This record gives sequence, C-alpha cells and structure tokens, in this order.
Amino acid sequence: MSGYRFVIISSLWNREITEKMEVAAFKTLLKNKVKENDIEIRLVPGAFELVFGAKRAIKDIKPDAVICLGCIIKGETPHDVYIAQAVAQGIMDLNLLKGVPVIFGVLTTNDFQQALERAGGKMGNKGEDAALAALHMALLNQ
Repeated sequence: MSGYRFVIISSLWNREITEKMEVAAFKTLLKNKVKENDIEIRLVPGAFELVFGAKRAIKDIKPDAVICLGCIIKGETPHDVYIAQAVAQGIMDLNLLKGVPVIFGVLTTNDFQQALERAGGKMGNKGEDAALAALHMALLNQ
C-alpha cells in the first residue's frame, strides 16, 4: 500500500502490553507494503488520551488511517468501564466527524494475564488485527 500514510497512537499506560501491540501493528503495515517513512508512532500517557492524540494526528499529518492502541485492565473500582466507554465513544466520534478511519485497538481485560494473551499470546496480537483493519478501511475510504 505504497503512498498511504498511517499513524499509530499508543498508550504508555500498561506499556508492557501496548508496546507488543505497537510492534505487531508496525510490522503488519510493513508486510503490507507501507513504507516505513509513511508510518508515524505517537505516544500518549494513557487510553483516555488516545482520542486527543488521534485528533491531533489527523490535523497534523492527514493520514489515511489512525490506529489507537491501549490497554484497560479491570481494577478494584469501576474506573475501567468509564475509561473504556469514553475512549470508544471518542474514537467513534472521530470516525464520524473527521472522515478518517480511526481504529479501536484498545484491550479491555479482566486482568494482566488476559492482556498478555491478546498482545502476542495464545489469543494472537490485537495490534496486528488493528493494523489489518486500518489497511482495509484506508482502502475503503479512497
């Protein structure tokens, strides 16, 4: 997909997980003939900031798709529900308002082990899945 530009917005929170997803997304884009110079990675503090990071990337870079990668793990309080709902709504809003595909690559798991299983473990790597979705949607949007 030479000539297409992609941005990966990745959360620093739960970095052990998000970095694995980020690497998988990057490699998947490269495997599908996206040039390394056409992929930009931007880091944000947590999942909640993914939406603003994606909005800025759309404005600054004008990519063909944005991949948002994060990991929200259930804790002792219901904070995970509020964060996940806000991020999902924000990403959906960007899709509708900006005309650029913004991919929801945010894990919402019950524990750290479930997150590991979805970041290169027995459940695959959701970073790869998000990159494949971004490639598909970038083509669809042309």
